[in-house]
Amino acid sequence: MGKLDGKVAVITGATSGMALAGARRFVEEGAHVFISGRRQEELDEAVALIGHNVTGVQADSADLEDLDRLFKTVREEKGAIDVLWASAGVGHAAPLADITEEHFDAAFSLNARGTLFTVQKALRLFNDGGSIFMTGSNASLRGYPNWSVYAASKGLLSIYARGWVAELRDRKIRVNVLTPGQVETPMMEAVMTDEIRAQFESLIPRREMGSPEEIASVALFLASDDSSYVNGQELVVDGGTTVI
Repeated sequence: MGKLDGKVAVITGATSGMALAGARRFVEEGAHVFISGRRQEELDEAVALIGHNVTGVQADSADLEDLDRLFKTVREEKGAIDVLWASAGVGHAAPLADITEEHFDAAFSLNARGTLFTVQKALRLFNDGGSIFMTGSNASLRGYPNWSVYAASKGLLSIYARGWVAELRDRKIRVNVLTPGQVETPMMEAVMTDEIRAQFESLIPRREMGSPEEIASVALFLASDDSSYVNGQELVVDGGTTVI
């Protein structure tokens, strides 16, 4: 018997990395999973990789019409949601002197605005007692040069969570933040030079970056009843980077 038997989960930004690993794990544990991503080709590849009990919906989480289409598909196919992992996000480095309006708007449009409206639109379909969690970043917990805009756009997710816990308590819907550290994902690989990788790994006690599967295990914990008494928390999964 799986930990998510009969559950319906929605995971945004799930065409690669941590969220894709989480989608695969959720299906293995008995859920039907709706995944979204901006690029149809990558979405199709992710659906094929997961193989069954999965529905792919092309959607940009920064676009409210796309979000409406995503949740319309969920409503038509399954009618309700038990788990939402709002994972779609973007991050690019820029030193303070070089930050532009476009850089700022790109980060906040998806990470902050997109996440908020993803949760808001999902609520109309949410079963009482469900679980919502968002992907944060340990960049918001310590100072990383050149990542201030990204860190700020992720740091407010824990503020969202605390406010929404208070609003949703009568429905017993839990809201948490899953905050990973340095993980071997395509997005991370796209912005890392060998020098940056060495710097990141030097901060991790085990001197090795995390894997998407390690994050997926924690996502399963937050999605399942194993975390029934975890609410309004930021769960940091970074190998100890932020505590030393």
